[in-house]
Amino acid sequence: MNPYIDEDLAALAEHAQRFAQGRVAPGFLERDQTRVLDRDLMREMGEMGFIAPELPEAFGGQGLGCLAAGVIHEAIAAADLSLSYINLLASLNGQILAQHARPELARPWLERLTQGRALLAIALTEPRGGSDAANLRLKMERVGDHYVLNGEKTSISAADQADAAVVFARSGRVEDGARGVSALLVPMDLPGITRNRFDCHGQRAIGRGSIFFDNVRVPVDHRLGDEGKGFVQVMQGFDFSRALIGLQVLAVARASLEETWTYVAQREAFGKPLAAFQGVSHPLAEYATQVEAARLLCLQTLWLKDRGLPHTAEAAMCKWWAPKLAYDVVHQCLLSFGHGGYDRGPMEQRLRDILGFQIGDGTAQIMKTIIARANAGREAVPA
Repeated sequence: MNPYIDEDLAALAEHAQRFAQGRVAPGFLERDQTRVLDRDLMREMGEMGFIAPELPEAFGGQGLGCLAAGVIHEAIAAADLSLSYINLLASLNGQILAQHARPELARPWLERLTQGRALLAIALTEPRGGSDAANLRLKMERVGDHYVLNGEKTSISAADQADAAVVFARSGRVEDGARGVSALLVPMDLPGITRNRFDCHGQRAIGRGSIFFDNVRVPVDHRLGDEGKGFVQVMQGFDFSRALIGLQVLAVARASLEETWTYVAQREAFGKPLAAFQGVSHPLAEYATQVEAARLLCLQTLWLKDRGLPHTAEAAMCKWWAPKLAYDVVHQCLLSFGHGGYDRGPMEQRLRDILGFQIGDGTAQIMKTIIARANAGREAVPA
């Protein structure tokens, strides 16, 4: 009995799981090897209503709430964590556009997004600053009815595949910090944009890379939120994505545990199942307990968001704890499979895919600072 998942959400989860196991899981290893994002599969996900279902119907969504997005994220991620980045980017960027873009700009993009016909990136990180997210150098200058962008964004998920990106740029002085940062929706086919792709350990289907802006002209009406306030306004959406990330990586941990329990119950050594040895079963039992607790925290965070209640500290807890826990779980599962787990295959790929989530979207150190400020006050925990 889960207090956060009612009958309707349970039915939605089952529906998504059938799709994920039938359509997503079979290409799991191949997408990692080819590094090709399956756009046809993305469109199928859109047709099934699995992309950003929490968005209002007026913007192409279903108005189902953030918990609905969460159970779908779990299902897709359990089959392929890298591919589930499609859902994550859609929910994060979709919320930003729905709340901060002009309706005339937001509506056509969000309709394409929810239909699986467009992929949006979020371009925040720069070479000079990762965790210091407000320390931006990408310049944004007003010239008539356009903004002109010059600079670089790096370590951007789907950098070379996105159709558009929510780009954070400095519209004020460097010393203004976050108060001098604005956000724009930038189509990636504008003149002056070039992109590359990194050779990363994991999440290879979605990929990461840099985006370079050389006198790129973006219409002023593509600004998201108020000028100079985009960072403060838009960053609030990351509380949502941090809870979703927690569910994504924990779904991988849960799938790995299920496979490992089956394996250790069947594989014998010294005339007994491996599970009979406490050195094998007890670590798995401990991790099963922690995974269940962490999942409940993530669901609670989305439950709070659906009700408009504060959830920043809870989201930060999800983001630092779940990726670390999930990595440790899959590591233990891989070891439980012995030399077979060390071969290139599901466990090895999952381990690589999860690792990136300990870095992107806020490191553990930043998340713990957020939690500390929520408890002790910002003045007691300065930047």
